[in-house]
Amino acid sequence: MIFEDAHWTDPTSLELFGRIVDKIPDLPVLLIVTYRPEFDPPWIGQPHVTALTLNRLGAREIDAMIDRVTGNKALPESIRQDIIERTDGIPLFVEEMTKAVLEAETESDVRSTAAAVPSSAVAVPASLHASLMARLDRLGPAREVAQIGAAFGRKFSYAIVEAVGQKDATQLRSALERLKEAGLLSQQGVPPHANYLFKHALVQDAAYGTLLREPRRALHARIAEALQNQFAEIAESQPELLAHHYTEAGLVEKAASLSGNAGRCSLERSALVEATAHFTRALDQISTLTATPELRREQIKLQVDLVNALMHLKGYAAPETKVALEQARLFLERSQALGEPPEDPLLLFSVLFGEWGVNRIAFNGDAMRQLSAQFLALAAKQRLTVPMMNGHRAVGISLVLTGDISEGRKHLDQAIALYTPAEHSPLATRFGTDIGTSILSYRSIALWLLGYPEAALADTDRALNAARRLGQAVSLMFAIHHVSLTHLQVGNYAAARADADELLALSDDKDASFLRSLAILMRGCLLTLNGDNFHGIQTITQGIAALRSTGATAFLPLYLPFLATAHKQLNQFDEAWHVIDEAMTMVKTSKESWCEAEVHRVAGEIALKSFAPDPEKAEAYFERALAVSCQQQAKSFELRAVMSLARLRRDQGKVQQARELLAPVYGWFTEGFDMRDLKEAKALLEELV
Repeated sequence: MIFEDAHWTDPTSLELFGRIVDKIPDLPVLLIVTYRPEFDPPWIGQPHVTALTLNRLGAREIDAMIDRVTGNKALPESIRQDIIERTDGIPLFVEEMTKAVLEAETESDVRSTAAAVPSSAVAVPASLHASLMARLDRLGPAREVAQIGAAFGRKFSYAIVEAVGQKDATQLRSALERLKEAGLLSQQGVPPHANYLFKHALVQDAAYGTLLREPRRALHARIAEALQNQFAEIAESQPELLAHHYTEAGLVEKAASLSGNAGRCSLERSALVEATAHFTRALDQISTLTATPELRREQIKLQVDLVNALMHLKGYAAPETKVALEQARLFLERSQALGEPPEDPLLLFSVLFGEWGVNRIAFNGDAMRQLSAQFLALAAKQRLTVPMMNGHRAVGISLVLTGDISEGRKHLDQAIALYTPAEHSPLATRFGTDIGTSILSYRSIALWLLGYPEAALADTDRALNAARRLGQAVSLMFAIHHVSLTHLQVGNYAAARADADELLALSDDKDASFLRSLAILMRGCLLTLNGDNFHGIQTITQGIAALRSTGATAFLPLYLPFLATAHKQLNQFDEAWHVIDEAMTMVKTSKESWCEAEVHRVAGEIALKSFAPDPEKAEAYFERALAVSCQQQAKSFELRAVMSLARLRRDQGKVQQARELLAPVYGWFTEGFDMRDLKEAKALLEELV
């Protein structure tokens, strides 16, 4: 029978539930994974897990279980009844209590063992723990081997116990056999290549709990030394394991250094939650030590690393990221005041780039341009290649996204000319993403805007291929997003959908909040373009909420027109005007003006399709879109604006004017004639005869 159920949708709750189940002795639990479309549209559905907790064993089942454990050995009926009454129907407790009774040497021992178990009203885990402790105490020398294994983990190898235990082979194998016979361990393989597993986490806890504080510290120190000296491969590939043992040994400085290494390993493979935890732990550990110049330098490195992890986990503009950045700057200022400059000059530039990144994602155009110019000036003064490359990158991106597209492209050209993959790709975890991938991705935006769609696609392909070769998920997600943007703009919707699906899967896997929100927004836009405006509105709205939850507003002036268009298609004109007004306000206040022309063009389309069409208002919006795109040299948006205006002229009977508007703009293009916009422009020109 089922007496309790619960539902979870997020990974954190699922992980916590798993830990709880592991600590509850053999509690029968059934997990059912379903998708719940009443919570999310099915194309974004997250798995909803239902946990069904089954009833504990009844008296008959307990009696049968006791028989299986005792085999041919009889138990007094009173002892059997005590076990039934006192184990509260917990399978592991029944088994362990029966074994404890069987291991007692006399009937009086049997009765005292059973009597020592409190009634079921007392918390079962504590009672089970006491029972396990009693069994371990009767194991003699084998208990020490159990302690070594428990200090290492629930699973441990013969080799590690041999290295740490300081016993001869005969004693060690005998002790391990006794633990197996007692039912506390299971074995895989044959010594010296065997591995052992504690039957249950509670067994490991009980064995570990028999260690006093100082012997426990000494044991962890021996394990750490053994790992470093005899298991170098494990020490190198699992620095977090080594850090754990040094922490438990009380050797905090070593532990902090290793936690930092573990964090960097996690960051390199984009394990963002792990990386953040390791860096935070290392910083906490350093804060407990007496400050020295060496520790202060290490603290700066760790704080910068933490910033780079948080940028993707929480978002560039999230409060946690901002706090971490401010702390990194304070550490740098303190080191300068003490005359202890960091050994690595790139640390300062990492912090400066991070501060620029906050303004890029929260989008403050004025601050972006100012900070990027300061960054480039400082880099030029110090004549360092990596800062110069990042300086041109920051200036180029700032200019492109605030509407100075051609000048921005020049800086991006200079940045990519300085990039050497072999030399600079290892810096991906120091400056947000792989620098080359980032430069190419943003240059693709500039090239599309400037009217070179094939060149834009070539840059996104280069960026994506480079990111896949690098094998760093954060850079790959970044590249996929920009590839999807270019596919969206050129009208390759199927490819954009595949990009969005891959980005959503990756960002879910890596808990990358900001990038996940962009994947949802892309899906919503594609729904509207494919005519599913109802679900498109739902999905874009969900994506906007997710984006803003990370402190970000970047890209909203691009995506809001899609939302406004979807409302227009459903004749929800009040909502459409509200959304487009919001987009115009954002362009004006944030200065994210690279897609300003498209915002005005969509406003014109809404004016034409409203319940009371207003051609004059629409014409004013189209002409404003045309003026902005011409001023920005944004030929692709100019083409869209002039097509909208030409259709209006056609519908007014001014066919010749319409053709004269469209023909020179279409004639300017030299590539990309198989792209959606250029195909539509050609068809419209052929109609205007």
